[in-house]
Amino acid sequence: MDWRDAEREYEDEVIGTTTLARMFEDSAERNANRPAQKYKGGVYDRSLTGSVLPAATSGEFGTISYAEMRDVVRMLSAGFRDLGVDAGDRIGLFSNTRMEWAQSDFALLGAGAVVTTVYTSSSPNQVRYLLDDPDADGVVVENETLLENVLDVEDELDLEFIVSIDDLDGYDDRDDILTLGEVYARGEETFDLEAYEQRIEETEFDDLASLIYTSGTTGQPKGVQLTHKNFRSNVNGIRKRIGPRPDKGDDVPVLDDESLAMSYLPLAHVFERTAGHFVLFASGACVAYAESPDTLQEDFSTVSPTAATSVPRVYEKIYDGIREEASGSAVSERIFEWATDVGVEYQRTDSPGAILNAKQALADKLVFSSVREALGGEIEILISGGGSLSPELCRLYHAMGLPIYEGYGLTETSPVVTSTPPEEVKIGTIGPALVNVDLRVDETVADQEAFEDDPGEVGELLVKGPNVTQGYWNKPGATEGAFTQDVPGSEATGESEDSSSGRWFRTGDIVHLRPDGYLEFRDRVKQIIVLSTGKNVAPGPIEDAFAASEIVEQAMVVGDGEKFIGALLVPNTPHIRDWADAEGIDLPDDPEAICDDDRVREYVQQEVDRVNENFEKHETIKQFELVPLEFTEENDMLTPTMKKKRRVILERFEDRIERIYGD
Repeated sequence: MDWRDAEREYEDEVIGTTTLARMFEDSAERNANRPAQKYKGGVYDRSLTGSVLPAATSGEFGTISYAEMRDVVRMLSAGFRDLGVDAGDRIGLFSNTRMEWAQSDFALLGAGAVVTTVYTSSSPNQVRYLLDDPDADGVVVENETLLENVLDVEDELDLEFIVSIDDLDGYDDRDDILTLGEVYARGEETFDLEAYEQRIEETEFDDLASLIYTSGTTGQPKGVQLTHKNFRSNVNGIRKRIGPRPDKGDDVPVLDDESLAMSYLPLAHVFERTAGHFVLFASGACVAYAESPDTLQEDFSTVSPTAATSVPRVYEKIYDGIREEASGSAVSERIFEWATDVGVEYQRTDSPGAILNAKQALADKLVFSSVREALGGEIEILISGGGSLSPELCRLYHAMGLPIYEGYGLTETSPVVTSTPPEEVKIGTIGPALVNVDLRVDETVADQEAFEDDPGEVGELLVKGPNVTQGYWNKPGATEGAFTQDVPGSEATGESEDSSSGRWFRTGDIVHLRPDGYLEFRDRVKQIIVLSTGKNVAPGPIEDAFAASEIVEQAMVVGDGEKFIGALLVPNTPHIRDWADAEGIDLPDDPEAICDDDRVREYVQQEVDRVNENFEKHETIKQFELVPLEFTEENDMLTPTMKKKRRVILERFEDRIERIYGD
């Protein structure tokens, strides 16, 4: 049976039409004695450990079973009800990704609440907006620092309570400020299983489950309304694609109750919330929570996960770390580069002969096996979303035996629209649609001449399915503008249960829908660069071409309204200094002076020339400027989901843009 037919027909105990709280309860019943969560000791001053859960040894990971996690969720749910939480109340979750985030989420959903998420990087003004816009009744914060951010703006809010996940000191005079441990204690006193079950049953499939605010690059975030049906249908579609279907061979990786996943992306973002949370707990998998993105290699090595979800920028960082460590160890830089070249050639070749097979085996023995061991030695599935992944980088990971399966989605689609099937990987694509999602392409919004070499359809991607939001919170105008009834020149793909209805969601993304049903991401409609010559250029693929570069850390392509393409490039300064030392070049200490150094610019030009070889003449970078600051969330040049804030970057480096185009 073809995998597409098998996927369409597959049903099991995970797939269903229950609410999220019931989904968790059913999974906890099936997997009661299996591990559910792993949490690191010595990181937080947890209010639940000690009295409720055992404290993990510092630097090591403790484990709780599904039965134990279910008890915590139930007691917290009863405690929140005792605090006054009722069906439909909006409750904020303002915390980093950790064990208690997941427990609080399921507890609030079980209480009938609507969970609204807040990024930990939010300023006090953003916190005020993200709690005021949904008219939040309460908020769960991580610690005293985030509590103070809420207290700074509480006069402008109407909060009935604030709950801190970590222990607090000095707030005894406030009856409305509690710890999660105190909420648990209240739940222990008031929990009634029959009442808890009744609350879950009273929640409707179409009821609102969460408001997730877009981390948009411009304007105020919009609250995306996502129902239990939206999330649950996406869990179903993902399960059908990557679950343990009987047609899959032993060499095809799956996500199931044997999986151990590492979670570190923000649970406030829909990607991790669905792929690294709802899907995993529905499947009976175990989720380990990393200390922070800065300790990933250490935490991977300690936990030895089989799966993880991440965004392209993190995969770039991990690869940079792997390469740097290899070049400074017994594996020389030259051997590492040889091995990756062999691996990429092996991945590109349909039928490698004896010589290439022997080279791949040697590369694996000398380099790739140690790379896998550094990440715990058990990785089977790495999932990438939240942005476009460089095909070159994807091939490098596959070559090292660390397969990345790329997908595509948006907050408004809960989020997964397409994903790469492990049994038929096509690197450079974002896979075909999930079985319960319909796609169309509006070709009228794209310059067809720019994509005339692409067989299939190129245009704005339109989506329909049970995973698609009904709209934005309190924004009827934005909701109306996000959908369309009339879709010219395209037949729908997929078989969603909503295929007969008229509304299609406009993603704002230009894609190439290939004849085989796989999508290739081109760029955001609003980010397509239109040169003064009339040529259209998608900046994403050009920027992605630098992803595996050891010379250029980050790239942003510019040129809208200009005669040619330019670029702002962030140099990999440690590598630049190593190169200069090897060449006997004395570089200045000042980062800005390094960017202006002619010898450095000549060195970087070689990398630009390499990238340019893969693009059409009008797409090549004619001039570039080096900039001394990495684009980060902290300096407001990246969103919390690590997308470039192009307008901010352009304003920050206006003088450098002037150098490119001033003459």
